[in-house]
Amino acid sequence: MNPPLSRRALLGSMAALTVAFALPRPARSAAAKTNDPAEVDGFLAIGADGSVTVYCGKVDLGQGLRVAIRQMAAEELGIGIEAIALIEGDTLLTPDQGPTAGSTGVAKGGVQIRQAAATARQALIRLAAIRLERAPEDLDLLDGAVTPRDGGRSIGMGDLVGEGGFALKLDPKAPLRDPAGYRVVGKPLPRPDIPAKVCGTHAYVHDFKLPGMLHGRVIRPPSVGASLLQVDEGSIKAVKGARVVRIKDFLAVVASREWDAIRAARMLKAVWSDSAPLMGHRAVRAALGTGPFIAEEVLKTKGDAAARLAEAPPAVEYYWPVQSHGSLGPSCAVAQVKDGTATIWTASQATHKFRPAFAALLGLPVDKVRLVYLDGSGCYGMNGHDDAAADAALLSKATAKPVRVAWSRDDELGWDPKGPPQLIALRGAMSPAGQVLGWSTEMWLPKATAGLSNVPLLAPEAAGINQPRGLITGLIAQNGDPPYATTDLEVKVHWLADAPLRPSNIRAPGKIANVFAVESYFDELCAGVGLDPLVTRLMGLRDLRGVAVLSKAASMMAWAPRPVPNPKGDGNGRGIAYVHYKHSETYVAVAMEVAVDRDTGRIVVKRVTCAHDCGLVINPDALKMQVEGCILQTLSRTLLEEVTFDQSRVTSTDQSTYPILGFAEVPELAIELIDRPDQPPMGGGEAATTPVPAALANAVFDAVGIRLRTVPFTPERVKEALSRLPRPAEGDPKPKDDDTDT
Repeated sequence: MNPPLSRRALLGSMAALTVAFALPRPARSAAAKTNDPAEVDGFLAIGADGSVTVYCGKVDLGQGLRVAIRQMAAEELGIGIEAIALIEGDTLLTPDQGPTAGSTGVAKGGVQIRQAAATARQALIRLAAIRLERAPEDLDLLDGAVTPRDGGRSIGMGDLVGEGGFALKLDPKAPLRDPAGYRVVGKPLPRPDIPAKVCGTHAYVHDFKLPGMLHGRVIRPPSVGASLLQVDEGSIKAVKGARVVRIKDFLAVVASREWDAIRAARMLKAVWSDSAPLMGHRAVRAALGTGPFIAEEVLKTKGDAAARLAEAPPAVEYYWPVQSHGSLGPSCAVAQVKDGTATIWTASQATHKFRPAFAALLGLPVDKVRLVYLDGSGCYGMNGHDDAAADAALLSKATAKPVRVAWSRDDELGWDPKGPPQLIALRGAMSPAGQVLGWSTEMWLPKATAGLSNVPLLAPEAAGINQPRGLITGLIAQNGDPPYATTDLEVKVHWLADAPLRPSNIRAPGKIANVFAVESYFDELCAGVGLDPLVTRLMGLRDLRGVAVLSKAASMMAWAPRPVPNPKGDGNGRGIAYVHYKHSETYVAVAMEVAVDRDTGRIVVKRVTCAHDCGLVINPDALKMQVEGCILQTLSRTLLEEVTFDQSRVTSTDQSTYPILGFAEVPELAIELIDRPDQPPMGGGEAATTPVPAALANAVFDAVGIRLRTVPFTPERVKEALSRLPRPAEGDPKPKDDDTDT
């Protein structure tokens, strides 16, 4: 048996890895390239050898877009995905398809590319029909050539398209292939990035290097909003070659070696002003209800909810805290600013959207700024990637050298934009037969700034460079009403003027908290009239696709009606929750089995079943990975994650103070995809997150009779709630319902 290998010995045995990059070469002359999303040539290029290049404005953040986009284009062009090169997120080469957000990668970006490929197929067939002297309907595009359906001479794609490209508008009505004949779409083809990621050879933005590149480290103030009063540049003279860069309150060091930059940043002596602009995380919940408010809006109304609920019990509140993206690796970017141009290599989800922001930061015309997407640490929303890119761009301009900026863990958790807090109050009434008679949702949410182009960045703010100011939160007021039949309904939001920390969209923005509240409270109503929560949901649904996912998730759990909480009283319970995402997109149901330790307050998630219907499934394996990620990340957010801060700064800046779910806590997962080839594809990156917290909360109630309405469900909160339970009567092991908020 080999002795265990120490960390030092392991690192010493590893060879150095140098990564160089070469951008994929377009299949035809770059001079003919257009970025116009209205043109087929904006998305596709066909080389003389029949090879195909697809230009995609959306990017693959790990969600499997690199295989799905290829599959969608390949299906329409009648080729295999191995014949397709993909260029993504490069503002010089790809059309602007909007940010990779809102589960739109396939649903919008992929659909647009598929339509371009369908338009191209029709054009190729028309061109071949002339040369073959055949009717277009007698021809098809298969295996890289236009071929008569009854056999005969064929013409390759490369012979039909010249250097000038298609010069053709994208036809949104170009017919798509019949699902009955799919050869590529719907198949579990392997993701092309996985082998290199498994073997550790995949190139991330952190690995990117340029000749003469400097490494930069930004020194953040000790408190939010502090001003830089004094810098002792001589304090880093022991680090050979390191230099200080200061632009107003923007303070950084650069060096030719990364370790030298880290050392210099630690050694640099600076004096900052006092600043204490924050309220502290313990004050956030109360502050949400007190304002200041800038508007009140009724989002949905039906009948007279106030009159219907006149005799109903008081409203109960649900709270979702400030959360970080919690990326496993800190953010990184590389920038080169020279000769009146700038190129920035970044893991941004929105390269086209941030291009004007970087142009303004650098004082350059927009067409002189290029952003190139490279993989970074995982994120569904905006973590520190764009801030790191702004840091690198500002330092490159100041030093006239290419600069790489890698954030520290403290930077990432302390300074990344945060998912905003939400407070939701619900009140309702249910008939003994399970009909929702009245429902009121009242929300207190930070108001996103209308028309704001991007999240305000740290670097220009510190450097005194003008930038648009305001809040970006994502669409956080959706799914605030139940998906079940309701006679009288009102959904109202109080819009707050600000957020406690700089906010950004975070995975399933808003919907995750709203569905947590709605689906948890629906269970409370069911328990109040003694009805099974699954049966009552099925009775209240009018959408058969919703009925299908609920029935499937429940059957996977072998759900059978019984009293709630669990009569066994052994600390084991089950819960279920459902969402029709945004009431217009993906359908998901999640069922969960948990065990709650009454002594420690620890919740163990034992099993999760999920039924998922996002219409046409492009790649079932990649989609299942997405759904698994949705479930696991949301379990982490629900059980563990809350940003803590005092009056000056964020205090949860490492993985002990901001923990995430570990491998030992991963439950058994069972996922069923409901494929609907006759329906358009919808998103898989967000929807499955939203039922998870409610399914968990409902399972905890079934296990031990407590209602958890405040995230995260820490052991301390569980024990506190359990302490409020009335003692069971003599000989009655069943816990009684605790109606207190925890």
